[in-house]
Amino acid sequence: MNMQMANPTAKGPIDVQLTPDEALALTGVEFKGNPRIKIEAQRKIRNAFEKTFDFNAESR
Repeated sequence: MNMQMANPTAKGPIDVQLTPDEALALTGVEFKGNPRIKIEAQRKIRNAFEKTFDFNAESR
């Protein structure tokens, strides 16, 4: 993701709903039984960024 393409005036918060396990996984806690927890949390955050910022504004 190229952050230069993000809208520099968008300084507000980004809302992402994570389960407690997903939040813990992002802090470095490893879930040996389900390693996809961290991947799912990262996907949710990436999707929230894509909805909040217009990453294609420079290509128009």
